[in-house]
Amino acid sequence: MALANPAFSRNAAFSSQGAVAAAQNVSAQQLDELYNRASAPVEGESMTFEDTIAKTVGAFALLLVGAAVGWLTAETLPFLWIGAAIVGLVLGLVNSFKREPSAPLILIYSAVQGVFVGGISAFYEAMFPGVVVQAVIASLVVVGVTLALFASGKIRASKKATKIFLIAMVGYLVFSLVNFGLVAFGINSDPYGLRGSVEIFGIPLGVILGVFVVILAAYSLVLDFDFIQRGVQNKAPRKYGWTGAFGIMVTIIWLYLEILRMLAIARR
Repeated sequence: MALANPAFSRNAAFSSQGAVAAAQNVSAQQLDELYNRASAPVEGESMTFEDTIAKTVGAFALLLVGAAVGWLTAETLPFLWIGAAIVGLVLGLVNSFKREPSAPLILIYSAVQGVFVGGISAFYEAMFPGVVVQAVIASLVVVGVTLALFASGKIRASKKATKIFLIAMVGYLVFSLVNFGLVAFGINSDPYGLRGSVEIFGIPLGVILGVFVVILAAYSLVLDFDFIQRGVQNKAPRKYGWTGAFGIMVTIIWLYLEILRMLAIARR
């Protein structure tokens, strides 16, 4: 998720002001020297869409490998995917707050999160057969539609929308913590807490929230794409393609898990 990655917001290369700030620090003599040089940058030094996509595909491949492990061992080694969830959370925080991206840490994060995703998917599948296929298809549709709209220029990140997104995210985080506390301390006996025990016009709160969160995740993808586009335009170092890949991986995992839970509550 873009806003979960301070490496995006703290690095001038991903800012719309990055190119302007760089120009302001160049003297007249340096400008003359630059004018006399070839304008094309050295190949491989700058961040590109193709390289970022390749890094994302590599991370996603490791996610799938980890998911296969988690799926196959979910019944015999349930603590494996539960432990992977904790390790994945720690790695996610470490990667988010690192100023410089670390390819090994991002790839390990993808593999570990894959074990967690595979394990929890098998858990839900045992209770609601077919729910995993539905969640996968729904996730692919959301990602595909969001990418198509962004590529066509029909949807873009804006300051106003991003502020609303941040407020909504904080509100959802507070609700999730309260809901977890109610379940953990036995105040609410429903395994989904308020998501499953509260209904609005006969619709479980978890389903309504699920739709809302899917919209948030879709906008988070827009922010990811927007930050990557800025990095490419500002000629950020090639290594920051890993930061873009990490942001997309975080958002896709979040999106899939939310859809999986929403479908499970709906089918209940």
